[in-house]
Amino acid sequence: MDDDMLKGKLVRLVASDPLGEAEAIVRWSANSVYRRLCSTDVPLQYSTKKYKEWLEKDAEKDPPPFNFFSIHTLQDDRLIGGISLDGGAYPSGETFVGIGIGDPADWGQGYGTDAMNVILRYAFEEMNLRRVALDTFEYNPRGVRSYEKAGFVHEGRMRGFLNRDGRRWDMIFMGILREEWEARNR
Repeated sequence: MDDDMLKGKLVRLVASDPLGEAEAIVRWSANSVYRRLCSTDVPLQYSTKKYKEWLEKDAEKDPPPFNFFSIHTLQDDRLIGGISLDGGAYPSGETFVGIGIGDPADWGQGYGTDAMNVILRYAFEEMNLRRVALDTFEYNPRGVRSYEKAGFVHEGRMRGFLNRDGRRWDMIFMGILREEWEARNR
């Protein structure tokens, strides 16, 4: 594979070492805002030891449930987050993508959009997929704008899906087709 396949303008994607990165992931997960942006689950806290045990168990699954990459900055090779493709959907030519930039100081810097552009290139050119989809929450307008910049279009929403802070929030569904991505990248 071409070394530049996983390199963007601001970040590069590297094969994830979840066990080695567990400490950073646990630190990021201590921020309930980060956890709420990534999941509908109650933002529980885990020790590094417990998180490593969970990752080891997940890594034993065959095939692995996710194709996971770490996101590193080009400038100083700093680990700033992760991005993954859901492996269970590949036979249909589709996948779901998930992304998280851990430290709030790195939010709004363009790293997430750049990482998403890189993973889309990988999904469409290397994996020969047809469609990439994601879901996010109404209370994540920064994420929605980032996904739109990467070419995702709104496909629907589940109204009042999530109860957070005494309010109902919509879940937003977005996707991008290979031909849409190709038109943007000619």
